[in-house]
Order: sequence, then structure tokens, then C-alpha cells
Amino acid sequence: MPSLHDFATWEPLLRVLRVGNAESLAATGGHVAGRIGRGSWSVPMPPRLPPPGRALQVEDMQDEWDAVKRVQSALTDAGVEDISFAVEIEPTRRTVLHLFTRSPAVEAGLGPHPGSLILVEGSVPEPWRRLPDPVAGAVPAPSADPTLLERTLRKRIGGAIGATEAEIAAAEARLGVALPDELKVLYRVTRGRWQDWGEDYAAAERVSEAVGCELFPLDELYIADAASRPCLWRFGAMEAVVTPPGAAVQGVVGSPGWIAFGDNGGGDRVVVDLTPGPRGHVGQIIMLSHEQNIGAGLLADSLTDLVVNRREDWDFGNRADRPPVVARVNIRSLTSVQAAAHPELEVLSIGVWDDAPFSLAPVTGLPRLRTLVAYPGTLADPLEIAKLTGLEFLELGPEEWRVLLDAGAVPRGLSAAAIEVHGTRHPLPIVAIANELLALWDRPPITQTILEGHLGPAA
Repeated sequence: MPSLHDFATWEPLLRVLRVGNAESLAATGGHVAGRIGRGSWSVPMPPRLPPPGRALQVEDMQDEWDAVKRVQSALTDAGVEDISFAVEIEPTRRTVLHLFTRSPAVEAGLGPHPGSLILVEGSVPEPWRRLPDPVAGAVPAPSADPTLLERTLRKRIGGAIGATEAEIAAAEARLGVALPDELKVLYRVTRGRWQDWGEDYAAAERVSEAVGCELFPLDELYIADAASRPCLWRFGAMEAVVTPPGAAVQGVVGSPGWIAFGDNGGGDRVVVDLTPGPRGHVGQIIMLSHEQNIGAGLLADSLTDLVVNRREDWDFGNRADRPPVVARVNIRSLTSVQAAAHPELEVLSIGVWDDAPFSLAPVTGLPRLRTLVAYPGTLADPLEIAKLTGLEFLELGPEEWRVLLDAGAVPRGLSAAAIEVHGTRHPLPIVAIANELLALWDRPPITQTILEGHLGPAA
């Protein structure tokens, strides 16, 4: 099997791309670009339509499938997770293939262009560094009743194998936190191991129905801290931690006092909360949505409440993606940077705009502004960014980055950055900008390899 950097490995895919992109390849400066990962790919091909009456199947795109699988096998052999490419095919069929191997300092992108650049090794967005605030006087809810909880569980799932005190102590030592009384009662009734049920799936189902979730085994409990909820920089930087005075749950990403003990069957985690919000209770049950990067919803006041009253509905409460902490200026939201300016502003996103570009003067000097995302062409003077001294994440178009780089005005307090690219721009100049930014922080560059070959006539 040819290696990842052999032209022969890519030749079947290049032939498929040539057929599917003949017009764009023939244009002046024409190219096609894409990305292939071990388990996914994004290549520019016209839609494949199945015969009327049935869904699209592999055989309808077998040529693309086989060609991509060939590259994926080479990725696996090379120990590479993904690779981006751009190809130019001349009328003479002379072919130039550019391969871009992602740097360990670059997150995966959705297409051929680089994802976020991690300028400071190990850095994470500010919300992922936030711990919950202490709440003085927080106590368990009146509904918490370990005796009632145990009686209810034994009635519903009598005969289950419970955990020993030694097993519970081992779980506490592993987690580094004492389990609350209600959670101990639950695992004394059933330790939740599949091995205990053998092939009796009905017994496992009875446990889920009795508890109100798919119960984790005792030795699979985990602390749902911020690290357990990883997020790409360009998305995490847009979040903000906000806990209103009347909130039951703190708006953090994770907490050392969140003990995940189950799942709702749809990927949302069921968690005991030992660090509640101002109006919450110690030991309340919250839900971490797999569709949200931050915060949690209140499911029940206590584990007893969850089990006895069979709580199913959960309230996610107020989201933080609103002014004044997070502000969006675009054709459908705020219509000026002045309207976004507020002492509490942390995240400013300037999106699609069809009028005069904006000045950043209204947000200069704001004490908490840490993220700026600006759609290409929306800034009147990119050099105004140099006055935003608290930025940790900056996303701009290539032209705006070029202005900052040429002026030596890239903010050096950044922890991460991103290049916003629209349309079918060639990756070469985008990668060049990315590598210039990485070099400013002495971070490893994106590796480029050029392969040349000659494609024969189409079959």
C-alpha cells in the first residue's frame, strides 16, 4: 500500500475530483480542496442522487468511497488523525497536490482550512477555568429522605445486588469526595453492574425505571468538572459563566461537586450537585445536556424527589448567551458596537453586516472583554484591536490578520486565535497566515508537502 505522501495513494481520489469539479478546475487559479480524517471526510463533490424511490447508498458513490478509504488507510498507517489538501489540475493533466498536516497546536477544522490555533500550550477558554462560587447556608432540600428513598427502591427492585461499604469507600477515595447519603443509599440497594444482571435485560430495565435514569455502575461514577466537558476553542471562547441571583444551578462548565451517576438514554448526564446556585439545594439532581457546552438544568430537588416522584422534566434556566455578557452585532441582532458596550461585556461577535464597517472605539477599555470575533470586512480599522488589551481569543478574516501581522500589532496576550474563511479560497495563503501566527508564539507549524504527478485520461 502506498504511503500517505505518495501520489499513487491520492490518484483515485484526484480522478474522482477531476470529474466532479471540471468547471472549477478549469477556471483561472482553479483548485479544489478538502479534508480527510480517519472516520470522516469533506471533499467537494456534486450531490449524488439515488434512483427514485430509495435512499442514497454506498454503491451510488462507490468511486468516492473507495478513493477516500484508500487515503484513510494511509492515515492509519502513518498514525495521522486527519489531513487537508488542495489540488490544481492543468488542462495537460499535470497535477499539483498540496498536503497540509495539522500541527499539534491547531485544532481540527470543519473543512480544508485550519481550526483554532492554540498559541499557549494547554490553555482553555476562560469559562473552563472557572470554579463554582461558594453559597453560604446551602442545605439539602426538604424532600431529601434517605429512609423513604431506600424503602421505595427496595420495593421496586427487590433482590438487587447492592454495594458493600468497602466498595462505597473505594469509590469515594477514587473520586476524592464523600458521596452524599442519598447516593450511598442508592448504591447500597443496587451497585448497577451489568454483570449482576447477566442476560436478564428486563432486570436492568427495571433498575432504570426505578431510579429514573440509566444508572452508572459504582466504579464508573465520575466528577463532571470542566475537563470532563471538552470544547473547541472557537466555541468555548463564545461562552460565559453567568449565575443569576435566583438560579438553582450555577452556570459553570463543570464543578468538583458534580457527581455524574447516570444518563437519560440520550447522552445527557444525570448528576448530583453538591455546589448549588443561590436558590438551589445541596444534593439536588441536575442534567448536563450533550447539546450545551456550559451550565446544567434542574431535574429534581433531591435524589428522593427524582425517584419517588419520577421527575422527567428539567429546566435549563437562563442562558448566558445574551447581553450584556455576550453580545452579537449583525443584521438581525444589535446594530452597533455602541449598543454592545457594557462594563460586563466578555464576548463580542460581529457577524454579517451590509452597511459601513464598525469602529471598536466603544468597547476600548472594557475591563472584561476577552473574546472578539469579527466577520471579514466588518472592521473599519483592524489596528484598533491593539487597544483591546484583555483579549484571550481573536477570530478575524485573512485580510484583517494580514493588517495586524504587517504592522506587528497582533495582541500578545492571546491564548488562541482563529482565521475566518468564507467561500472556496485556496488554503495556501490561509495556512501561511496560520504559520506566521504560530511562529510568534514559537508553536509548531502546519506541515506542507507538495506532490506532483500526471493524471491520465478520464475512464
